[in-house]
Amino acid sequence: MTQTLPVKDARILIVDDQEMNTVLLEGLLEDAGYRHFKSINDARQAIEVMQEFKPDLVLLDLRMPYLDGFAVMGQMAPLLTPSNYLPIIVLTADITPEARTEALSQGAMDFLTKPFEPLEVLLRIRNLLETRFLHLHLKRHNDRLEQRVQERTQALERAMEALMEQTQALEEAHTEMATRLAIVGEYRDDDTGEHTWRVGHTAAKLAEALGMSKLEVSLMLRTARLHDVGKIAIPDEILLKPGKLTPEEFDQMKAHTTIGASILTGGRSPILLLAEEIALTHHERWDGSGYPNGLAGEAIPLSSRIVAVADVFDALISERPYKKAWSHVEAIAEIERQSGKQFDPRVVEAFLQISA
Repeated sequence: MTQTLPVKDARILIVDDQEMNTVLLEGLLEDAGYRHFKSINDARQAIEVMQEFKPDLVLLDLRMPYLDGFAVMGQMAPLLTPSNYLPIIVLTADITPEARTEALSQGAMDFLTKPFEPLEVLLRIRNLLETRFLHLHLKRHNDRLEQRVQERTQALERAMEALMEQTQALEEAHTEMATRLAIVGEYRDDDTGEHTWRVGHTAAKLAEALGMSKLEVSLMLRTARLHDVGKIAIPDEILLKPGKLTPEEFDQMKAHTTIGASILTGGRSPILLLAEEIALTHHERWDGSGYPNGLAGEAIPLSSRIVAVADVFDALISERPYKKAWSHVEAIAEIERQSGKQFDPRVVEAFLQISA
């Protein structure tokens, strides 16, 4: 049974020099059932209040006297570690692409444009809080598992058989957590929730065709489902936009790779290590023109080269808000055309074999 996320128990800090904005946001939060929030109108108090209040999410105005939002994020940098995943939503009336890029580089996760649209405010807050609590839950789970492994290791000579049984239990626990994350992610931009399942099955078939071991094929089947888990942090108006994304929106969309890797990082099991690798690099391209790091050729992990083909093929044959579904023949032809450009030629050859 999936655990209910304690979103309404979250602690939310609002930093905005305009009192009418803080009053408006407090009213929205209260009406939506949030119980723990605090507002400050002097940005110089932000760090002190953060250390005392320990928020789960920060709503931060960008243009303020004394300290602007960039300066506040600079002071917050020591608190924005990958292990705690503290989301920051920037509040602004107008933001240039340069300011948006700087805000994202300093730790901002999302943006809200003034004047606020109440439903949009609440949806973005909820999405980022769900991501935070999933991340923290997974981290606590991993910490507990690592502690148990250390305890069992100390008794290795006395209880080897018990240690082996415990290791199996840890693997099963990691699998369960990974599956829960996949369920959360797969319903964001696929009403059926079947896209990630299909990508997993295709990736496993490709791994088998490429001569990978049964264990590696099994891992691909499970971890490929998590390739887009970072999309749970992408706003719906971007994820579900029926038209072409603007460059700024596409930059936000691309962030799902690094966000997904951040959510999955910290685990030591083969499942989570491989899932993190795939989440980060499945949009790299064979010719080096992909993202987020511009990797090329065999510098891209084989797992991600496999998932890239499986993901694009299923996306082509699926109807999306911004396009109609392609036929299987058209999609297979497109995969073949992208051999040596977007895709590893060896993976494309295996794909053509299993698609024959």
